Amino acid sequence: FFFFKQKTAYEIAQRLVGSEMCIRDRYQRRVHGIQLISRQMIRSLIRQCRGSKLMYRSMGILSKEKPKDPVESDISSKYTIYDHTYDAVVVGAGGAGLRTAFGLAEAGFKTACISKLFPTRSHTVAAQGGINAALGNMHHDDWRWHFYDTVKGSDWLGDQDAIHYMCKAAPSAVLELESYGMPFSRTNTGKIYQRAFGGGSKEYGKGGQAYRCASVADRTGHSMLHTLFGRSLAYDCVFFIEYFALDLIMEDGVCRGVICMNMADGTIHRFAANQTMIATGGYGRTYYSCTSAHTCTGDGNAMVSRAGLPMEDMEFVQFHPTGIYGAGCLMTEGCRGEGGVLRNSKGERFMERYAPTAKDLASRDVVSRAITIEIMQGRGCGPNKDYMNLHINHLPAAQIHEKLPGIAETAMIFAGVDPTKEPIPVLPTVHYNMGGIPTNWKTEVLTLDENGKDKIVPGLLSAGESACASAHGANRLGANSLLDIVTFGKKAAELTQEQYKPGVGIQPLKKEAGLESIKKVEKYRTSNGPLSTAQIRLNMQKTMQNFAAVFRKEEILAEGCTKLDEVMKTFPKLGITDRGLNWNTDLVEALELENLLINAKQTIRSALNRKESRGAHARDDFPDRNDKEWRKHTLTWLPSVETEAVKLTYRPVVATTLDENEVKPVPPVKRVYQTKQHFQCSLHILFPNTEKKKKKKKKSTLR
Repeated sequence: FFFFKQKTAYEIAQRLVGSEMCIRDRYQRRVHGIQLISRQMIRSLIRQCRGSKLMYRSMGILSKEKPKDPVESDISSKYTIYDHTYDAVVVGAGGAGLRTAFGLAEAGFKTACISKLFPTRSHTVAAQGGINAALGNMHHDDWRWHFYDTVKGSDWLGDQDAIHYMCKAAPSAVLELESYGMPFSRTNTGKIYQRAFGGGSKEYGKGGQAYRCASVADRTGHSMLHTLFGRSLAYDCVFFIEYFALDLIMEDGVCRGVICMNMADGTIHRFAANQTMIATGGYGRTYYSCTSAHTCTGDGNAMVSRAGLPMEDMEFVQFHPTGIYGAGCLMTEGCRGEGGVLRNSKGERFMERYAPTAKDLASRDVVSRAITIEIMQGRGCGPNKDYMNLHINHLPAAQIHEKLPGIAETAMIFAGVDPTKEPIPVLPTVHYNMGGIPTNWKTEVLTLDENGKDKIVPGLLSAGESACASAHGANRLGANSLLDIVTFGKKAAELTQEQYKPGVGIQPLKKEAGLESIKKVEKYRTSNGPLSTAQIRLNMQKTMQNFAAVFRKEEILAEGCTKLDEVMKTFPKLGITDRGLNWNTDLVEALELENLLINAKQTIRSALNRKESRGAHARDDFPDRNDKEWRKHTLTWLPSVETEAVKLTYRPVVATTLDENEVKPVPPVKRVYQTKQHFQCSLHILFPNTEKKKKKKKKSTLR
């Protein structure tokens, strides 16, 4: 406040935006520190200096560029429409969006980054555990071992070309982040510290637990997001902050750009671009209990669906084993990586029964199902026997405060326990969406042609949780999500450089482009039905939570589909009370609800359709994996909330790598976390010419 008090309004605007289109130098930290308490004061002061040539529209645009003059709207005189032209537009300012945005700007592309949040509030900030990379700082490691673990973790539904690319690029991606200033935790020798994480092994599963997860204590996502945003401010990238993306602008199957609404004043903005990148994150808020922020509403997925394009593998929803009981807040897998254990009401380390070797560091889907089974069999903790206890209280307090400071704080606030002295009550909660917008390993969005073959959608890319590359298949390994966003975010920027030249070939938008989106905004803004957004949203979330949970069954899923259809039929009865255009959060939540419903229906319908158990999709009535019939990706189409039936079809899994001279494909075998004999069998299939080693009397510690 003292800083702003000493400056005139003109100087404040100049400091906040600057001649280089971004927040600058030593004022950056001050602005970030007082942002929440001073935002209204700043806007008030800026209104006093509208004559300044440095500021246009609102605080939402970090740019000195003036948009083109508004055009007359054919829909209503209530909406002002602005047109923008860019080489590339990135929708979403999380890790994937920022890495793509500054990669493009660095290469000379005129780039716009659109976000409904301030970039450092994107959900990447919530990631705790770390980022996987075979750096070899704790022991000898190899990216091929990481590749094997990821294929196995995906339950052989992952596309092995995408996994090949991601795991090979991982070490250089982490070192690049380090060069940008990301403050990784360090070993005593100064190397990047790496902790154990679920599903990681050495020597293709036969060498014991791998220590592969590079971290910044338990705030890795927070550190990464701030590092990437700080890096992006060094380039000529224009941020449109608190702009809500409404729909893609498609012409003859080609993506020409995107249409957005400025949440501050309700103006409509159309962006024409050669390349549009979707990096809007997941849709965890379709469920009642989840670790996702309230902003994780699957906006990009729904935009692609409304454009008549498919979603892929929506049935695979990962439940994190350790969300705080009652609150859903994440207790990172790093707790168990640092030595934490799960115990039931009898004090048993029950994971020894389900994964005798990996134990508490088995894959997340395995641990989540184990917790659920323990509770169902009456061994839950608490008065209602409906949660498990996560113990880190046996670890030294100094270790907890150094390596897990955020966990200690979160447990105190949301569970009311001191984790250095008491166990933390935990329960599986929705954490990640493996499904999303289908892409190839280059991040190009895919659909099917008339012959059922993969077809690239020109001008449209996607990366991060919104995309399905499919680098995670049926189940994501912990610490692979932060790796996903930086490797594929960078790939999207590199691909655009290969396909386009800055300032060349941008097609102007047609006059009627985006017309339907504006009509929709007006319809929702003036709706006067009897049901509120919150009521419909809660009904959807309860339905998904009760009928598409950790364990699934035919009759339960069928009932869930029926109930969700009933919920969707109530959407036309929506009514909102705010009729204004300025900061109409009621309207924004209605738009987000539409997106959630589109994602939810495809998820539960895909789950009913897949008659097997694979990865995060566990069917009581089909307990085994069926590679012969179901080793394939599900594709679903649902162009609107009003569409009654979800269209379903399939595309094959990519079972080949990018270069078999570097790493050979991993053939499917039964995925278990038990005995040495299984891994010897798996390795014999993978490497038939390898000589068998002599058996040792020492008990194996292999996964």
